[in-house]
Order: sequence, then C-alpha cells, then structure tokens
Amino acid sequence: MNVIDKAHELAKAIKESTEFSDISSAMKVIEADPESKRMLDSFRQNQIELQQRMMSGEMPPQEEMEKMEKLFEVLNLNLGIRRLFDAERRLSVVIEDVNKIITDSLSQMYGGQ
Repeated sequence: MNVIDKAHELAKAIKESTEFSDISSAMKVIEADPESKRMLDSFRQNQIELQQRMMSGEMPPQEEMEKMEKLFEVLNLNLGIRRLFDAERRLSVVIEDVNKIITDSLSQMYGGQ
C-alpha cells in the first residue's frame, strides 16, 4: 500500500463529498451577488490580517476582536454567506476527524495506547 496514493484517494473523496459540493454551490450564489462577494472578500482579508498578526505574537486589541465578531454576525444575516460558513464548518469537521484518525493511528509510536 502506497501512503501517497491513499492521500490522493482521500483528496479525491473530499472533493466528491457533499460538504465540498455544498461549499462550491454556496460560492456560486455569492459570486452571483457582487455585494455579498465584496462583503465576504473584505471579511476574509481582515480575518487573514488578524490571524497573521496573532501568529507573529501580536495580540489585537479587544475592540478589534469584537468588531470582527460583529462583522461575522452581520455576514451571517446574508443567507448565501451563512450557507457558505455552515458548509465550511461541516467540511472542517470532516478534516478534523480525518486528522484525528491519522494522529490516533500514530500515537503508539510515542507510547500511546
């Protein structure tokens, strides 16, 4: 058994999953609405900048974190964007489950049960 081949099979299975399809469908709806796309793109850019700052050790002010949370709540009022966020959350759970399965299978190497 070739592990790399299995990884490619897993990637293909993810791309064929309902979760992946739901993200693609939601993105098409958002891309058809310029205002939704603009709001989502702006949110994502702010999110990336915030994450980069946090990864470099800079803790953003509480007001900035609250602003992002409020913006997230506003975006969730948009049905298309909420549908995308929900689909992304479901795919994230699948990926987390896969990661846990892989990590658990390797735990014996490090003295786990």
